[in-house]
Amino acid sequence: MSDLYAQAGVNIQAGDDFSEIAGRLCQSTYENCKFVTVHNFSKGNFRGPRPFKVEEGRGFYFDAGPDGVGTKVGLYDALIHHPKAARDLVAMTAGDITRYGGLPAVFWNILSVRSLDDPGTSRFQLFTRTLEELIAAGNEIDMVIHKGETAEKGDFVGTDSKHPYAPFDWEAVAFGICHPDKLIYGDRVRVGDVVIALREDGFRSNGISLVRKAFLRQHGLDYQASKRAHRDLLLAAEPSVLYDKMLTTAHGWYNTDLEPLFDLRLIAHITGGGMGKFAELLRPTGLSAVLYDLYEPPEIMQKCARWMDVPDDQFYRTWNGGQGMLVVIPADQVDAFLRHSSSFGIAAQVCGDITFSTTTSVVVTSQLHVGEKAIFD
Repeated sequence: MSDLYAQAGVNIQAGDDFSEIAGRLCQSTYENCKFVTVHNFSKGNFRGPRPFKVEEGRGFYFDAGPDGVGTKVGLYDALIHHPKAARDLVAMTAGDITRYGGLPAVFWNILSVRSLDDPGTSRFQLFTRTLEELIAAGNEIDMVIHKGETAEKGDFVGTDSKHPYAPFDWEAVAFGICHPDKLIYGDRVRVGDVVIALREDGFRSNGISLVRKAFLRQHGLDYQASKRAHRDLLLAAEPSVLYDKMLTTAHGWYNTDLEPLFDLRLIAHITGGGMGKFAELLRPTGLSAVLYDLYEPPEIMQKCARWMDVPDDQFYRTWNGGQGMLVVIPADQVDAFLRHSSSFGIAAQVCGDITFSTTTSVVVTSQLHVGEKAIFD
């Protein structure tokens, strides 16, 4: 039966070996989060039960952030840089917990591949390194990488059977711990508050469909295999910055009394929808923002905009423009917050102010074309 299954494109031995490796890697993270206790009832079976409990008696609730790497997997596959995708996967899921004041705690993922190949082959080792990078990302933000699933799906994964080396797709769910007293809604935002931009040197995992279209226009149909496009592909495949440990520390999750170090009044994750996400969160406050000093967009982002003749308003609605998150804090906390961010290796700068106007809006001074404005309301 196994031989017949192998002829159908599924390597049972490779799947078992890979799952056993994944199980061992996951177990190495089980003490990452102080609020979570994992109990190993597996009796040595790597597929056995390993339930977890969350600390009780402090009024915690649970939330979940489901997301994936999206079509950016095509860029990683073209470069054979699959392990870098792990940071995107964690950033996209954990970030949606962090932005509302929660703590990313436990993580599940589903890795779909065209083929794992035989144990010991370069492809099998490539996907093993990909899991190892996922463990490293989880360790970086103190998140338990609890469980996952790997599925060999043959031609159902990937769109081009000629060039891609090891087509894959990757989705996940981050499980977050929340407390009603620590949720960040934006309701404490006041006129005079300051907006801080957290620098991002890549696209994160958003707007990649437009990136791929730009590559097609500039480099042609074979851009994935083109030597001329290689450097641009490397820039476009820059993995996401992980802001979570810095922000959860700032929000007091590592303090015994959970008391925040800073008054984080609003956090916007600049992913799909770009600056429109910030405007959406600000709208219920009735206030506006003027963003006058955003980071300069990464080189490849500027190139893609030029190749596709993207206007400034669409640019900041589709891509992050060089900042992966925006954080609103009181003006008197700015210097301390910038020092705090720097201590975690996160580049941050003052980029704007909260203002009042008769119509709520976010006015962006574009860093794409000097002197241009983009308005989101």
